[in-house]
Amino acid sequence: MSKISQNSEQTSPVGPLGKAVSMSNSLSFSKGFNSVSSSVIQYLIIVGLVIYAASNGASAMGYNWQWYRIPQYFYEITDGGFVFGEISFGLVETLKLSGVCFILAFFLGLMIAILRLSDLVTGRALAVGFLEIIRNSPLLVLLYLFYYVLGPIFDLNRYTASVLCLAAYHAALISEIFRAGINAVMIGQWEAAESIGMSKGQTYFYIILPQSIRFILPPMTGEFIHVIKSSAIVSVIAVVELTTVGRNIISDTYMSFEIWFTIALVYLMITLILSMCVSYLEKRYTVVN
Repeated sequence: MSKISQNSEQTSPVGPLGKAVSMSNSLSFSKGFNSVSSSVIQYLIIVGLVIYAASNGASAMGYNWQWYRIPQYFYEITDGGFVFGEISFGLVETLKLSGVCFILAFFLGLMIAILRLSDLVTGRALAVGFLEIIRNSPLLVLLYLFYYVLGPIFDLNRYTASVLCLAAYHAALISEIFRAGINAVMIGQWEAAESIGMSKGQTYFYIILPQSIRFILPPMTGEFIHVIKSSAIVSVIAVVELTTVGRNIISDTYMSFEIWFTIALVYLMITLILSMCVSYLEKRYTVVN
């Protein structure tokens, strides 16, 4: 019996190390859960305070709340079947606009980052000049510049001008993410690629960029959230998206409080979902020194 018990103790997977690992996993889970819980509580407190202040202000003005009319702007069930409402249409347009802008900004930012890290003096000068102009200009001014100045010159409609403006603005930010990720790759990788005769383009494509993904991916996901939030600014030139739809509904119904609360909630839900994805990616691709 003693031999059997000794063998079972030796072969048992649960030992001091296993207990330590399970304890660390439980601690990390509880820490993550507490972090998410505190974030949710903070959001609820802020939203509650805003709703309370708006409710008091509306009551003081004798405002007539009409929340029962809000669902029809998300969907309607008619004789022809299920129909999406104006807010749902605006949400889809916002996601489409943000997706196109992000894709353009991604490749433009990568090109700017490579130019800035290159040995070409002209390339570095162009990259630095672009970054200084874009980063030191307000987004609204850039939008007016693209639409009212570059639009008539190059025959750009308002949607194209908006896409190019947002793409240029976020390309400047994405290029810094790429530059930081590329610089985070060890210098020995460059030397090893050079020693086997790889060109700089091959080194970037096969060695450096794949290894920099773990550094780039979490902040890049956060930048996509930034693109979605900044896309609301194109409503000033009447490009159809979520904020523009909200303004149009208000002009027809005068339900300012209900519509803006609803639009804000839609943006909040999008950013919260994407923030959870960012949190997961940060944990999944955490770089341990």
